[in-house]
Amino acid sequence: QVQLVESGGGLVQPGGSLRLSCAASGSIFSIDAMDWYRQAPGMQRELVAAITSSGSTNYVDSVKGRFTISRDNAKNTVYLQMNSLKAEDTAVYYCHAIIAISPSPRRYSYWGQGTQVTVSS
Repeated sequence: QVQLVESGGGLVQPGGSLRLSCAASGSIFSIDAMDWYRQAPGMQRELVAAITSSGSTNYVDSVKGRFTISRDNAKNTVYLQMNSLKAEDTAVYYCHAIIAISPSPRRYSYWGQGTQVTVSS
């Protein structure tokens, strides 16, 4: 079965940087959109950044100019480079992808397990 494995979270000081990675594995036919969401305690899950299979990107306003989403299609991996981190970026970050599963080309929504990002002085 398909799974998304995240890595790169941790504790960082304000102004610092982290790079999150999410690798998809399994019986993958194709991957369409790949996204990063985040969820702070007591809050709804929020879309942070998204990237299409062709490389088009979109960001929530609060991270524009600071975060960069990218993907390596050969590795079925999406990245989130986070620079100039702020305390309000503290959340659990979740990888998400729309994936077609072999042998059927039908697409499904998959989520990573989440990785904690804490920005604190």
